[in-house]
Amino acid sequence: MRQQRTFLPRLISAAIFILMEIAALHLLSRNAELQRIWISKGTHAFMGTVWGANQRVRNYFSLNRTNRELVQENFALREELSRMEEVLHRARIDTLYAGVPPTPGFGLIPAEVIKISRNKQHNYLILGKGFEDGIQEKSGIITQKGVIGIVDAVSAHFSYAFSFQNNDISISARLGEEGGTGLLVWDGRTSNGAILKEIPLQYKYQAGDTVFTSGHSLIFPPDIPLGIAGGSKIINGATNEIQVSLFQDFSAIRYVTVVHNNAFDELEELEP
Repeated sequence: MRQQRTFLPRLISAAIFILMEIAALHLLSRNAELQRIWISKGTHAFMGTVWGANQRVRNYFSLNRTNRELVQENFALREELSRMEEVLHRARIDTLYAGVPPTPGFGLIPAEVIKISRNKQHNYLILGKGFEDGIQEKSGIITQKGVIGIVDAVSAHFSYAFSFQNNDISISARLGEEGGTGLLVWDGRTSNGAILKEIPLQYKYQAGDTVFTSGHSLIFPPDIPLGIAGGSKIINGATNEIQVSLFQDFSAIRYVTVVHNNAFDELEELEP
């Protein structure tokens, strides 16, 4: 009897355990889809984290190569930009010829002004071309708006020139198409002012007439427009001194044309 009383509780406990396992399996079978979704989400999140970390490692080790490629691309772009700027620079200089009057017997060389003084009584210019570019001493410097100066000294790659805005420079100039010829000098004050001196009184003119280079010079070709005649005054009862407003504003010079008389040496030898 004692054994039967001991065995019965054990049997009941085993039965209850089996019933609970069956119930658990039943619940699990009903919720299997939900369990699969949870597991899938967890798996994907884990895989995403692993993939992201792996990609960051790859990016880190490829950073040097990417930087090298960017440096090479930047260098290529800078070279291309430099070539384009050089083409544009030459094109701007070449357009100088379009505004220069025909100059038979004169050679023409475009150049760039790299330095200019304007605040002195003896101003000068430095051009970015020298004798290796064909520049010679005693050549004239002009633009499509007038006379700029005279080359005084030349090195291999640069030229030093006296500016027209210099108290020691004068230019042979003509008043109008067929007017009197005199000396044009800087007025010593303004960036576009000049004085035409020694015009005989018999030569009549009107304010507004154009002043040209006369051609009575070994340095400058004739008929380059220089400026507009203005007011005048009589000097010593014999000549007119005429105010001239220059076409060229000397505060805005960058590109010029150097002109050289091909017969300069031969003509200079003939002068006494």
